[in-house]
Amino acid sequence: MSREYITLAHGAGGKEMSELIERTIISRIKNRKVDQGVGLDERDDSATIPLGDMHVVITTDSYTVNPIFFPGGNIGKLAITGTINDLAVIGAKPLAIVDALIVEEGFPLDRLEKIIKAMIEVAEQEDIAIIGGDFKVMPKGAIDKIVITTTGIGLVKKENMILDSGLKPGDKIVVSGTIGEHGATILALQSGIDVEGELSSDCAPVTKIMEICRKIGGVHAAKDPTRGGIAMALNELARKSKVMIILEEEKIPIREEVRTYCEMLGIDPLYLACEGRVVVGVKAEKAEELVKELRKAGYEEANIIGEVKEGREGYVLMKTIVGGIRIVEMPIGEIVPRIC
Repeated sequence: MSREYITLAHGAGGKEMSELIERTIISRIKNRKVDQGVGLDERDDSATIPLGDMHVVITTDSYTVNPIFFPGGNIGKLAITGTINDLAVIGAKPLAIVDALIVEEGFPLDRLEKIIKAMIEVAEQEDIAIIGGDFKVMPKGAIDKIVITTTGIGLVKKENMILDSGLKPGDKIVVSGTIGEHGATILALQSGIDVEGELSSDCAPVTKIMEICRKIGGVHAAKDPTRGGIAMALNELARKSKVMIILEEEKIPIREEVRTYCEMLGIDPLYLACEGRVVVGVKAEKAEELVKELRKAGYEEANIIGEVKEGREGYVLMKTIVGGIRIVEMPIGEIVPRIC
C-alpha cells in the first residue's frame, strides 16, 4: 500500500481538504455535539452549546496567510475579522476572542506590534473583548514568520440561528458585494506582481451585513466565502441543503481589476477568497428589499445572483454570459495556498 502525504491542496479549502477531514478526523469521532447544539455533523463554520433558549456559539481558525502584510490588511486584521465573520454568519452576536500567536525566532518586533495593533483595532471597532491568549516562539526556520489561531465566542437565540443546511427551493441567492478581491490580491503578490493602488483585500467584518439580514428577515442560509470563494461556499450550501443552485454569470459583481488579474493568472474569480462578503439564501419576496437595504448601507455592489431549485441535489450550475450552462464544481488543487 502506497503512503499518502499532505499537500498544500489539503489546506486550500476545496475538495481535497473536505475529503481529508471526513476520512481522517470526523469519521473517527463519536461524540460530535453537546446536547442539541450544532456540532460536527452540521459542519458549519461555527459550533454551538445550548443553554436553554440561547446557544453559546464557538468558532476557531488558524491564519497562515502569505504575505503577512498586504494591501487592505495584515495577518492580524485578517485573524480577528475572519473569526468575527464566522460567528456573524450563523446569526450570533460576537462577544469575545481568545488568540494564540506562534512567532519565529528573529521576527522583527515592530512588525509584531503592527499585527497586534491591527487585531486590537478591529476588536475595539466591533466592541469585542480579547479575553485571553497564548504566545510561543519557534526556532528560526521551524515556522514561517508567524501563525495566529483565534477562537471566537458569541450568543444566538435558537430561533435566530442560520445554518448552511437551511436553503429552500424558491430562495434567491444574494451576494453582498464584489467577489474575489482578497484572493486576487494575495495570488498576485505570491506571483511577484506589484498590485499597490490596483488591488486591495476586502478584509472587513460582516456584522453590519448580517444586522441588515436580520432586520429584513427571511434569510435561510448565510456564508462568508473565504477559501474556495463563492464556488466552494455555494457548493457547501447546495450539498447540505440538498438543493440545486442556478447562478447567472452576468449578475455576479466582479471588479474590473480582479477580472484583469484573474485573466493574467489563469484563475476563475468564483474560486478566489473574499474576506468581507456574505452569500445569502433569502426568501424570494425579501430579496429585492435586502439588496436595496444593503446598497443603502454602502454595499453598492450587492446583487441577486441566482436562485435555489429542486432537482440535482448538491449541484451549482451557472448560466453563462454567452447563453450556455456550466457546472460550478468544488475547487480542486492548490488554487491559492496560504490565502488566509
